[in-house]
Amino acid sequence: MEEKIDLSEKTIDVSEAEKRLQDEDIEKAECDEIEIVEDITDEEIAEDTEDEKEVASEGPFKSVFGKKEKKEKKDKKDEKIAELTDKLMRQMAEFENFRKRSEREKAQMFEIGAKDVVEKILPVLDNFERGFTTLLDEDKETPFVQGMDKVYKQMVSVFDSMGVIPIESVGKEFDPNFHNAVMHIEDENLGENIVAEEFQKGYKYRDSVIRHSMVKVAN
Repeated sequence: MEEKIDLSEKTIDVSEAEKRLQDEDIEKAECDEIEIVEDITDEEIAEDTEDEKEVASEGPFKSVFGKKEKKEKKDKKDEKIAELTDKLMRQMAEFENFRKRSEREKAQMFEIGAKDVVEKILPVLDNFERGFTTLLDEDKETPFVQGMDKVYKQMVSVFDSMGVIPIESVGKEFDPNFHNAVMHIEDENLGENIVAEEFQKGYKYRDSVIRHSMVKVAN
């Protein structure tokens, strides 16, 4: 009679053995991992932490740098605007000075031209006055003399409207700015440096003298 062998229990024992071997491998692997982790130094952990922080903070830093770059562009734009504004103001000031200088020069040129014309006409006015002083009383009523008198008065009126006026001399104190003394006399009835007589009438145009008066002055 053959002996039967029951392999079920053996099979169970083999399975349990394999399971134990797997558990032992897992425990060994875990122990190895723990040992590897323990071998990592604090410095390496710190480096890893810094790297993680750097990676994590890349976005915010990038945003800050973007804002800084934008601010720098804005500052350069404001500086350029200020520079152009200053340049414009300077050019406007220079143009205003040029305009005033041009107007002043034009006024001076007009004044010089007017003085030159008046100076050339004054001898004609002098001749009218000399002619009237030589007339007899009966000749003053003639139509010719009256016509010449009207022309003379018209010239005087035109000069007056232009600002050309005669310089007062007789009875006034001598002023070298307006008078040209060609003779001196001793006269007790007149004060010192008083104009006694006028030989040629002087004229001034506005504030400038066209011709000085030729006078006789009492000492």
